[in-house]
Amino acid sequence: MVLTPEQEKIGKENFSSAVSLSRREFLKGAAAGGVGLGALYFGYGELKGEPVRTAVIGTGDEGNVLITQHPPKYMQIVAIADLRPTNRDRAFTGSDNEARIGLNRKLGADVAAGIKRFANHKELLAAKDELKLEAVVIAVPLSQHAPIAKECLEAGLHVLTEKLMARTITQCKEMIRLAKAKNLLLAVGHQRHYSVLYDNSASLIKSGMLGDIKFIRAQWHRNNSFPGSDQWRKGIPKEDMAELEKVKLTDFGYRDPEELINWRLYNTTGGGLMAELGSHQMDACSIFLGKVHPLAVQGYGGKNFYGVPGVGPEDKWKDDREIFDHIYVTFEFPGAHHKEQKEDIAIVTYSSISTNKFEPYGETVLGSRGTLLVRTEKEALLYKEEGRGSEGGGADQRIWVVANNAGGGTVLEAYETSSGAKKGGASGGSDWSANISRGYTEEMEHFCFAIRNQGPNYWPDGKPLPPSEGGLRCNGVVAMADAIMAMTANMAMENRKRIVFKDAWFDPDSDAVPETDPDCLA
Repeated sequence: MVLTPEQEKIGKENFSSAVSLSRREFLKGAAAGGVGLGALYFGYGELKGEPVRTAVIGTGDEGNVLITQHPPKYMQIVAIADLRPTNRDRAFTGSDNEARIGLNRKLGADVAAGIKRFANHKELLAAKDELKLEAVVIAVPLSQHAPIAKECLEAGLHVLTEKLMARTITQCKEMIRLAKAKNLLLAVGHQRHYSVLYDNSASLIKSGMLGDIKFIRAQWHRNNSFPGSDQWRKGIPKEDMAELEKVKLTDFGYRDPEELINWRLYNTTGGGLMAELGSHQMDACSIFLGKVHPLAVQGYGGKNFYGVPGVGPEDKWKDDREIFDHIYVTFEFPGAHHKEQKEDIAIVTYSSISTNKFEPYGETVLGSRGTLLVRTEKEALLYKEEGRGSEGGGADQRIWVVANNAGGGTVLEAYETSSGAKKGGASGGSDWSANISRGYTEEMEHFCFAIRNQGPNYWPDGKPLPPSEGGLRCNGVVAMADAIMAMTANMAMENRKRIVFKDAWFDPDSDAVPETDPDCLA
């Protein structure tokens, strides 16, 4: 969707106005409180006692983002582990950008010097008692999330693992059951659950302000057609190769250094565009629709660029990647009244392509009374839908929010931009989403807060404490649903069929999983 600068400004101010009014009482409480914004929004507080002694396993691109965003008041990083020496170094020195500043800048060189380095997670776990380790953050290739998480749980450590939770749903259920048996927390890094931007967006939708939601369009498009533009294909540094040649990589789940370093490109180690990118979008759409499970999925996936001559650099023709480079999927979700009327279906489409990045990644929620655009996890734009008999709408009109006394909710009204703010309205204001957190810090804060405050029984009634009662917002059971959506979509594309989701797949106590279900196979 192409908008003019003025239309974008209007959309951001509309969102700011709507949030300010719809959550006015909450925002007053936030202003009066003495704790951080994340703690106020998501129901935890300042940590009482010492920060949780934590190790980071995997210090590549994502691991360095987590290191940069980690909250020292809640979490004390005492060790890092990585198979690659360049990654171990980068954990301390950073990557010359603000997203990955490294431990030296984050904590100061003197403090960082006390953090231990390990060449792999097995050596780290052997030293857990010496380190007085309590928890781990896992940011390794997807295929190793489950094996390493299970080793850490067996060692008595709380686990926060990066998304996707695991390579198979069977592994997801094994992780949940082991965490329960060991009475340990299992968190998964779908950070949108801890994004204030997404939380407020979901609040607007829940209030009914956008009306009836029938369609959400999500995308994460990139352009790899220029030489050197493929961020997932990386060379192997000489210092890494020299050390990895001495390591039996099969003991750590990799065939060779190429598979370790370019793991996203292979089916044995990664989950393709749907797992790495699409799982974020589907997670967000599920949140917008009330954290419901999907009903069915179908789609197309193919290698439409790599290995096909005629477009882009010639060396791509010989590319050995196994994953699809273009995917297009359609999910069917239950609408707000699906229980009463089975015809009430909300459609979510997702696309990820490798040859065009004209539109920024994000989600567009199209309701019967308004449209919400959430872009790059940093900004949200809101517009009123123009309809017969209404005062106006569309991208050129500002809105204000008024109480709907008859229905008890809120509705949108609009006015022409040239006329200025309507007297008494809540329009205008600053760019509400400027410098907004993406949720990484908050997810780690809450993980540590839960370790200190939710024990000694972390599984009351045999289940993780629900988010509504202050439990982890993305525990293993919640995260498994995201893995089911991503991996089932991959199967639908691979086998070119529509797949109906089954309730038993989402039940961690059931052995039913999509990867062995005959209805999912070709």
